[in-house]
Amino acid sequence: MQRVIFEPEHEQFRDSVRAFMQAEVAPHAERWREAGIVDRDVYTKAGEAGLLCTWADEKYGGAGVDDFRFEQIIVEENMRHGDIGFYIHLHSDLVAPYIAKLGNDEQKDRLMPGIVSGETILAVAMTEPSTGSDLAGMRTTAVQRGDDWVLNGAKTYISNGILADVVIVAARTDPDKPHAMGLFIVERGMKGFERGGKLAKMGLKSQDTAELFFDDVVVPARNLIGEAGQGFRYLTRLLAQERLVAAIGFMATAQVAFDLTLEYVTERKAFGRPIGTFQNSRFKMAEMRTKLDVAQTFIDQCVLLLNAGELSGDDAAKCKLHASEVEAQVIDECVQLHGGAGYMEEYRISRLYTDARISRIFAGTSEIMKEIIGRGLGLDERKLAK
Repeated sequence: MQRVIFEPEHEQFRDSVRAFMQAEVAPHAERWREAGIVDRDVYTKAGEAGLLCTWADEKYGGAGVDDFRFEQIIVEENMRHGDIGFYIHLHSDLVAPYIAKLGNDEQKDRLMPGIVSGETILAVAMTEPSTGSDLAGMRTTAVQRGDDWVLNGAKTYISNGILADVVIVAARTDPDKPHAMGLFIVERGMKGFERGGKLAKMGLKSQDTAELFFDDVVVPARNLIGEAGQGFRYLTRLLAQERLVAAIGFMATAQVAFDLTLEYVTERKAFGRPIGTFQNSRFKMAEMRTKLDVAQTFIDQCVLLLNAGELSGDDAAKCKLHASEVEAQVIDECVQLHGGAGYMEEYRISRLYTDARISRIFAGTSEIMKEIIGRGLGLDERKLAK
């Protein structure tokens, strides 16, 4: 189905992004998967190409274009022609906004130029060994000492955990108030800030995921984002965009799986004819094409709502839930249509399958998304019980 949200300048931009991904990312993907990490210089190359934080102010080196469709294109083209482990979307669309939108002028002037150039790689640390989606159960603490804060605790499953030069760390600031937490800028080299080794994962092999440890890390007051105790509200404020970004990536990978499978069933023969001509194959491909078009249309509409400042948390949850479920259904069917080849890692469809399993877990599990949507319908036990 034709997508109608893009203008000619978006399509020109897509061509340039695709060329970058094919030249600077795709040729290194296999080596990165074996190493379990991407090269640092892919971020600086992306910065030089103007692909990091396109929305950032020109005084920081950005294009100053407040149109999320450009970021959408970057995510899509990386998934299609680059490598899923190159977490350019985490850097530009999930973490950088904490500094650009919530940080003060000193923080922005000090950090944003390096973020836009790719010299300063970003991560965000929320998840802990004993807590997942329940941020109220967080155990990492931040205690004020004079003008500074002292961090103690541990975080796990942190994407860009090895590469990151700056990590936005969520920590509890009041032991008596579960939702009282702060967001702290922790920088590479701070005493007491240590990283564990790269965590072995089912998929996303080239994405460096690690544990982070904080042992009496002294964070200067200037590295507190916003007000102490308001971190939970800040996290909630940016979650809608995070979930939309995730959905954009899910749909792009599902589309790749479909394209690979359409090519495969057209060329692969069984009983003297292409397997795509069997009724089961035709029907499966027809069902997947319909699911993809419906989901993509919803995502595109949510991008326009985000541009207008009208994307709600409920709609973002629907977007993330539906896209991750469609991705799972489509890629599973595509593996089946590949037969034995779909189980072989040398085929991209096999890697897409294992990469996609995390989609229904991170950025809020499918179960959490359903809770958000259900409560948005007024089905909240906390209110109905009164």
